[in-house]
Amino acid sequence: MPRQRRRGARRQSADRRGTSGSRTANPSSTGALLLPLAATLLLIAGAWASPARTHPVLFRSFLAAGGALLLWQLLLFAAARRRTLALDVSFRPQHYLQALSQLVILIYWGWYWREVYDFAYLIGAQLLFAYALEALLAWSRRDRHTLGFGPVPIVFSINLFLWFRPEWFYLQFVLVALGYCAKELIRWNKDGRRTHIFNPSSFPLSVVSLVLLATGATDITYGVEIATTQLFPPHIYLVVFLAALPVQLLFGVATMTLAAVTT
Repeated sequence: MPRQRRRGARRQSADRRGTSGSRTANPSSTGALLLPLAATLLLIAGAWASPARTHPVLFRSFLAAGGALLLWQLLLFAAARRRTLALDVSFRPQHYLQALSQLVILIYWGWYWREVYDFAYLIGAQLLFAYALEALLAWSRRDRHTLGFGPVPIVFSINLFLWFRPEWFYLQFVLVALGYCAKELIRWNKDGRRTHIFNPSSFPLSVVSLVLLATGATDITYGVEIATTQLFPPHIYLVVFLAALPVQLLFGVATMTLAAVTT
């Protein structure tokens, strides 16, 4: 019994760390539906932004992703007349601290390999796609969706490891969609609540990487360039550790990673 109480206390402490600083609001159903619509319209507008409009595959990829989201929203809007869709707003520290850490790494890496900065608008397109997709997936399965910084660390994490070349960029949207489908559909009961099993960024990276390796198609990505150029910045391992330190302190794993870095 004492051991069970200690475990329960640790879980409650972790829950407090994960939810502290959050707030919740409940806009109307009409206001809630504006979220995926705004993200989708911005994504479609991005098709006419340079350099997307000068690259036929990029242009069509933006339009195809935006068109699919718009069609989904029309179907959801028709069904929403018989339902009440709710939108909660909750900013969780584990999300925005991870996003900030990853942004620091992307900026530092890009200073020594400027292609990172050139790819930034494509990362932005994935963020718009992720925000719209997350909301539509949630509302398609239930009446409530929570808006926060969740999509940012997912998209940033994916883009720290894998980019598809412009002529294959539509697969980048597939990569993000696969992560969200796994997060939403592959779930289990843990500590009395329903939660996803796989990390929504590492799962699609693992699946897609295995397919690319099995088919010998790694050349359609910048995988090799990413793996080699991330060593260009001096003291990159120390920077990664320091950038991620706030998140590690939040989850109580800093002493373990500090030992690894020191070694």
